[in-house]
Amino acid sequence: MIQQILFILLTAVAIVLFAKKAKEIYSNINLGHDEDLSGDSGKQWRNVLLLALGQKKMFRYPLVGMMHFVIYAGFIIINIEVLEIVLDGVFGTHRMFANPLGGFYTFVIDFFEILAIGVLLACVVFLIRRNVLKLKRFMKHELDGWPRTDANLILITEIILMSLFLTMNSADRALQLQGNPHYLDHGNFILSGLLAPSLQNLSSLSLTGIERTCWWLHITGIFAFLNYLPYSKHFHILLAFPNAYYKSLEPKGKMENMESVEKEVQYMFKPELAPANGEAQTPKFGAKDIFDLSWKNLLDAYTCTECGRCTAACPANITGKLLNPRKIMMDTRDRMEEVRKNIKINGSFKDDSKTLLHNYITTEELRACTSCNACVEECPVSISPLDIIFELRRSLVMEESNAPAEWNTMFSNIENNFAPWKFSPDERDKWTSEL
Repeated sequence: MIQQILFILLTAVAIVLFAKKAKEIYSNINLGHDEDLSGDSGKQWRNVLLLALGQKKMFRYPLVGMMHFVIYAGFIIINIEVLEIVLDGVFGTHRMFANPLGGFYTFVIDFFEILAIGVLLACVVFLIRRNVLKLKRFMKHELDGWPRTDANLILITEIILMSLFLTMNSADRALQLQGNPHYLDHGNFILSGLLAPSLQNLSSLSLTGIERTCWWLHITGIFAFLNYLPYSKHFHILLAFPNAYYKSLEPKGKMENMESVEKEVQYMFKPELAPANGEAQTPKFGAKDIFDLSWKNLLDAYTCTECGRCTAACPANITGKLLNPRKIMMDTRDRMEEVRKNIKINGSFKDDSKTLLHNYITTEELRACTSCNACVEECPVSISPLDIIFELRRSLVMEESNAPAEWNTMFSNIENNFAPWKFSPDERDKWTSEL
């Protein structure tokens, strides 16, 4: 009874803490302005199945894609076993699903164990890639400090959780073989069954202690992992699903026109449509801070896995320029967290003389972008750093008139001559007279 009470309290605390942080992140995402992303629901659900569930983009690199899929599938499928652990903890039972499922239960646990060893091995490989082979995209400066620690910590945690699961099953099976009345024989598990004979020489009390300790550490570790996710880049495990659903269905590379600019052009050709002076509103061009971005832009920032594939594919970054799409997403997320702290302290946002543009993301970074869409194409969960870059660059150019001389010359020519060149439209074909 005491164990049941402790377990129920542990579960309640874990759920409350997770819900509190999840609500905060939801509020942060809603700091952005509204954006209508309703569309073809069939295509949207297809994106969820292919990108979020199927990990389609990861399989451009088959070996890495397969290992990532094993970790992902293991996380989703093995945690079905958590349901049984939770019910056992609440009702004081042991392997509640064993009797209803019969022989199929052994098959299910066998499948979980195979996945567990796959997850364990894949995590070891990924740790080696990050810390021994030191792949270039994992060595960028934006990952210095906590981001790099975060990635290693989550891999080590998964190794520990899978090891606890296998050890728990091994001790359980050894107790079954000893005929312990509380541990009924449910058949030989495929991996833990190989380890169980080596544990049979231990006393029943020692084995029970090992099994219970692993059981408690396993479920406590999962609850801790659940509450760690919102503070980690690994929150993409959950956010990848809504992010894939709301992925843009527009043709790749299509730029969103600004409604205010379209109206100004209409007024140029049809002045009678222009509002009276009293009704005119000064439009705001682009985005200077997170409040000017859409909620989808902010959802992208929280969904970022920090894998760096966007940066590795960026032509500007490859040639040594400052642009780093991964850093763009990390900076946006960091700014949201800073704004949230400001709101907590003051009750509402109080101007802190900082903005996403300039204080986090520099002019040089934005100017380096060629709008090629390589970062969007490469992202496993179809995040779009390019949308944020567009909005910030629009503010830079249209609000601050901050652009290189060459750009300003081109803008002036387009405005006056309707083309990037300095020639008048009437003289544009003058060169033909010399033929």
